[in-house]
Order: sequence, then structure tokens, then C-alpha cells
Amino acid sequence: MEVKAVAKYVRISPTKVRKVGKAVKGKPVQDALSVLGFMPQRAAKVLGKVIRSAVANADQKPDVEVDNLTIGNIVVNQGPSLKRFRPRAMGRATRILKRTSHITVTLSET
Repeated sequence: MEVKAVAKYVRISPTKVRKVGKAVKGKPVQDALSVLGFMPQRAAKVLGKVIRSAVANADQKPDVEVDNLTIGNIVVNQGPSLKRFRPRAMGRATRILKRTSHITVTLSET
């Protein structure tokens, strides 16, 4: 049985979240949450919240054993970018992209 949770429009770059997601993919949920708790990256806190949400979704289903869940897949897609400008020399401006992410975590039973 697979259970998933999605977080959309998270204000963090997708490449940063993917880097953290690779560290916990395929691990049991309890191990993954303990690893994320000691990571200094901001993406670790966001990913931990999505994993906890997926576990809560699994708890709602009667035929799923929460203790046997492992992280099956973590997909991080790029969301819309906020476009900002920074003034530069001689009256010019440079575009700054503040990127957003769509994070999908899929848990599977072992």
C-alpha cells in the first residue's frame, strides 16, 4: 500500500531540497526523521514536515501498519518563480529569481 503527501509552493530552491531528499530516500521513516533532525539545511525541516504529513495520512487508513513504512520516492518539481530586481550600476537592473518547489513524498509498506 502506498501513501503520499504533497507540499506545494514551498519557498525554497528545488535543487536544495533534492540534495536533502537523496540522503533519506529508501530509509525507514523513523530513521529518515532522525537523520533529518540533525541536518543543518533548511530543506531538512521542510522535508520532515512532508514526511510527517504522509505518516499521518497513512494512519488514517485502517489496513496500513505505520511502523513498517519506508520512504519509497521523493519527487521535487519546480514551482513558479517570484521575479525580483536588484539595482545595478549605470541605471541597470538584474533579475533575481526566488524559486519555489512542489514536494511529493511517497511511503510504501515493507
